[in-house]
Amino acid sequence: MVDFRRWIIVAAVLALFAGLAGAQVPGGTVGPLSCTASVAVPPQLRTEGLTELIGDIVLTCSGGSPLASGSTVPTANITVSLGTNVTSRILTTGSLNGGPTQSISDALLLIDEPGSGIPLPLNEQGLSIGGQGIGPAAGQNPCLGPAGTFPVVGAGPGGCPQIVNNLVVPNTGGGTIPVMSGPGSTAPSNMYLGLVNANQVTFNGIPILPPVTAGATRVFRMTNIRANVNGLGGGLLNGITQLVASVAISGSTALPVNNPVIVAGFIQPGLTTSVSSVTHSFLQCVNENITGAAVLKFSENFGTAFKTRVAPVGVNTNGQTGIPTALQNIPGTIYNSESGFVIPVNFFGNLGGFVNGQVQVGLADYGTRLKAVFNNVPAGVAIYVSVTNVPSLTAANTARPAGNSTTSFAFLVNGETTPDGNGAAPELGPTAAANGNTTGLAQVLISGGSGTAVWEVENTNPAASESFTFGVWTSYTANQNQGIPATGTITVNQSFAPTPGPATFTAAAGASASGSLSLPRFADTSTARTLYSIGLCQTLLLFPFVTNQNGFDTGIAISNTSSDPIGTPTQQGICKLSWYGIDPNGNVGKYPPTGINGTDLTKEAPVPTGTSSINLASNLAPGFTGYMFAQCNFQWAHGFAFISDVGARNLAMGYLALVVNNGSFVRPNAPAAESLAQ
Repeated sequence: MVDFRRWIIVAAVLALFAGLAGAQVPGGTVGPLSCTASVAVPPQLRTEGLTELIGDIVLTCSGGSPLASGSTVPTANITVSLGTNVTSRILTTGSLNGGPTQSISDALLLIDEPGSGIPLPLNEQGLSIGGQGIGPAAGQNPCLGPAGTFPVVGAGPGGCPQIVNNLVVPNTGGGTIPVMSGPGSTAPSNMYLGLVNANQVTFNGIPILPPVTAGATRVFRMTNIRANVNGLGGGLLNGITQLVASVAISGSTALPVNNPVIVAGFIQPGLTTSVSSVTHSFLQCVNENITGAAVLKFSENFGTAFKTRVAPVGVNTNGQTGIPTALQNIPGTIYNSESGFVIPVNFFGNLGGFVNGQVQVGLADYGTRLKAVFNNVPAGVAIYVSVTNVPSLTAANTARPAGNSTTSFAFLVNGETTPDGNGAAPELGPTAAANGNTTGLAQVLISGGSGTAVWEVENTNPAASESFTFGVWTSYTANQNQGIPATGTITVNQSFAPTPGPATFTAAAGASASGSLSLPRFADTSTARTLYSIGLCQTLLLFPFVTNQNGFDTGIAISNTSSDPIGTPTQQGICKLSWYGIDPNGNVGKYPPTGINGTDLTKEAPVPTGTSSINLASNLAPGFTGYMFAQCNFQWAHGFAFISDVGARNLAMGYLALVVNNGSFVRPNAPAAESLAQ
């Protein structure tokens, strides 16, 4: 089987190689220093997303005048602005020299694609600074201030100044190439963190070393920029709504930017959901014991809407593996995961105020999570869900595939925002089972009539549009005479997770950059759908003509036929009688209702299964002529009326009561005639 993840990653790297193969080649003179902004591959962004990773913004610069060897490289501030909040993770906040409080994020600026492994031109082989290669062959070295702190000035004064080092290139007759180094020819600082302020991220003190020589370029890549795109994706066809970014440069160094406004992503809804109910109604009078109720379906609207936490890179890893060492740190590579450009734990030192007590730059807390919220669940009703995706209610759990497989797989987790940690996801095991113990189920905790189930995507195929389906089962003990469980409709909302809520975050906090909230986050765009309803066990009988006037009377019999030879669950309940016609005083309309025995309805004894209740209209509604409805709180009631003169001397006739279709269930295993009668 083709591993599409690896294929996409390799394709992206090859494209990067082609773009930089001619970097930093000594040659003739060139014009003034200038840069061009671009996003090589604007990604598809989910409309629901509050923290979507936008496409990497790349400044490709050429030209400029030579700088004296040993001089300090001048700096500039590079700001990216969006039409919405930047929501990259905040690593720490603080002020510099008593200045305003600033938020350092995990948005990164990389200089000359360090660690990409892109082959250098032949005449640059062997060049190094501090024992490390230059440009793409250099190590990934963060800009650190005194004692490993994080100055917001970058390579400016008080930060990590960079020195011009004009290296002699072999076999060029003394030709040189300008490269940066730290003080004392140490390795250059080529990684800088950005400051987030509302809709902007600024990379301060970025060293701008002109490449000078013809054909040479200097590359500034800005990655790990997240955006709140919720609300920006409506009004146009899918895939057309653009997220626009602008690049501005300030500071002591003049750096003209061509094409400063670029498209950083295309926004469209990422999720479509549906409910396939096995039965739309259960009965209040029938026990249910882990009975299949519905299948919940979550479908992505484009191939990369469902993402793993990180991209699997081998058979022994999966989409939830923690990052003790860098696994996603090749500049320009498209990983199709919830994480961005990931730097190893504590690579940037001790910032404080970060998640789980560790700095994990670029690392998401979990893969894509899918949520079902059950509402209006009556007391005494239990909801169970499958602990993995299943194709149907009669299928076994999906087996966990190999870590780098593209077979769709998701598992139940213990909350919306609980992080995966390093290699250990908060997976929930089964507490019950169905289908001969082949389908593991977990009971959903219901509180105040609501409960939530959350599944996390562990394996997915970015080259295909996928759907995940999860089963729902129910259980309860019936007692209709006590109104247990309460009748009504149970609904379900389906969405990405986490979304704003009492146990997660406020809508305002989730839509802004944060150092305490988990990644990714989403807006709730769901609507409630019917999962199933619980209805009364009821039969409505119509007696079209009933009389006890002018010497006639009507015998009325109602039978509870729920006892039968085909296994119908037995039921019992009372019958409410409603009379419409002419009363003894000649009034036309509804006659006061009564019970079968002529007593008050609240004192009526149930009609047991397998029995018949028999009475006369003269006892139930004296002096009445008209029609009567019998509303029986059990299924499978049938009625018979017998009209005669008193003593049945001269005239007598009988008829069956009509069974009025009021949405009641058809008798299990019933023949077609019974189905039509009901």
